[in-house]
Amino acid sequence: MTATAVPGNTRAAAHRRPRAAPRWWRSAGGAAAGLSLLVVTALWAGNGGPSQIAGGGSAAITAVARLAGLWASDLLLLQVLLMARIPMVERAFGQDRLARWHRWTGFTSFWLMVLHIVTITVGYAAGTTNVFAQFWDLVRTYPGMLLAAAGTVLLLLVVGTSIRAARRKTRYESWHLLHLYAYLGVGLALPHQIWTGSDFTASPLARAYWWTLYAVTAAAVLTYRIGLPAWRNRRHRLVVSRIVPEGPGLTSVYLTGSNLESLPVRAGQFFHWRFLDGPGWTRSNPFSLSATPRPDMLRITVKSQGDGSARIATLKPGTKVFFEGPYGKLTGETYDGGPVVLMACGIGITPLLSLLGELPYRHGGATLIYRARSEADLAFRGELEWFAEQRGVRVVPLVGHRAGSSWLPADLAGQSDVLRRIAPEIAAAQVYICGPEEWASLARAAARDAGVEPARVHTELFAW
Repeated sequence: MTATAVPGNTRAAAHRRPRAAPRWWRSAGGAAAGLSLLVVTALWAGNGGPSQIAGGGSAAITAVARLAGLWASDLLLLQVLLMARIPMVERAFGQDRLARWHRWTGFTSFWLMVLHIVTITVGYAAGTTNVFAQFWDLVRTYPGMLLAAAGTVLLLLVVGTSIRAARRKTRYESWHLLHLYAYLGVGLALPHQIWTGSDFTASPLARAYWWTLYAVTAAAVLTYRIGLPAWRNRRHRLVVSRIVPEGPGLTSVYLTGSNLESLPVRAGQFFHWRFLDGPGWTRSNPFSLSATPRPDMLRITVKSQGDGSARIATLKPGTKVFFEGPYGKLTGETYDGGPVVLMACGIGITPLLSLLGELPYRHGGATLIYRARSEADLAFRGELEWFAEQRGVRVVPLVGHRAGSSWLPADLAGQSDVLRRIAPEIAAAQVYICGPEEWASLARAAARDAGVEPARVHTELFAW
């Protein structure tokens, strides 16, 4: 193990760590989302929605269509905000939780948009013409509707590729590129509301609300998805320092740059990376830090699984790097002392390895449970030996194929007390879990069954 890879280097504490998000942010965030839907509903009601429904007929159908469209628009903008990479929101909820909410909100918004399209067409067509002719007339003649139709097609593409079955068959790089069309879809789908929507044009209060929501969403995207990454890259100017093979299909990338001590990153976090080495540089990939961040170095370790990750092994020293982040809340910001249990599966070892170097546990106060399919898949042996010798970490490898719905290898599956036997202090420990989504869910359930309070179980799921 070289000097630059010393995992327990306490100088890493000199890094400027991001502030923890206030606890009330979680409640405030959920309340704000619910309040936005209530405001939209109240504005619709103030514009005669309930009375139109009570009157029945085509007016009632059109009123339902308006409400569905308003809810869809509100959730569509909320969906964008959820993944706008707002730092305090990321630290309050964690990107894996935000990604789940983003997905649920997106599907809900899409089906409300479908309901809006169907009911507005039926309502306008009632007693005059057939629905297909009315739909074509709406698209062709109403201001903004042609743009809205194009935006709907793009959103349909994004929704279709976000279904789990389709997502599993799509490379991450391709999925990520297709997902960017969601921004264009939102931009095209919403203007018709401004130009023709009675709930927008009839009320100054409604116009103020919607313009404010549009402005906040656009500002968040421009600031945190474009402006902040551009500023950080200009300030820190990361480049590849060296490439080190760690095992079969596993490669570590050492990165150096300027002013890294001011980069607000903690062990356990990840970045989205673009390596400017030729074709494919436009596609980003999320990789965690695999060593505690230092004022003079960052390290990531990548498992070859797709085109973007496979080319990591071919990078040359001096390659320029564009990054976005840091993201994730699998950090030690809530650690308040006492024993630590870390549960890793496969490449999930990387953020937990960086945490081992930063958490201030006592000597012998940490246990690392490391799941792998085979002995050959156990990486970072030298560093794990260092932690065992220098900080008393108990490293417990669990090797073998997983059997059924268990987080354990086949020879231990079905034994309910394995976690307590491996880590007798588990009930009083802070538990950090990282690995594939299904495995991490099973490991989290095992920790809960072993007596760990939910607030002391911290996870970061490797899923997209």
